[in-house]
Amino acid sequence: MKIEATDRALKWFKEDYGVQVDEYVKFFPQIYGTSPVQKNFALAFLKVDQPIGTGTVIEKEGVHFLVEDDDLWFFDGHDLSIDYLEDQDEVTFDYHKK
Repeated sequence: MKIEATDRALKWFKEDYGVQVDEYVKFFPQIYGTSPVQKNFALAFLKVDQPIGTGTVIEKEGVHFLVEDDDLWFFDGHDLSIDYLEDQDEVTFDYHKK
């Protein structure tokens, strides 16, 4: 799986969510939600200093975006694109079939 994050998303995570250089934004499934890839699960995120395990990681300007191996099942063969819509003040996720 691949992870992509736009410059707008990176700016939001740094300025509004408080992620610092060398920290991680971990994406993981959360029960009781909705997503286009898993019924009854939504995608959640959390800032962490260090991941528990490895998985898919990208680094952008010192910030790491991560999905750990144990959570890859959620994506069901899809890649993840992360963006931020300023006019709606909302982080968005797009799932693209590989």
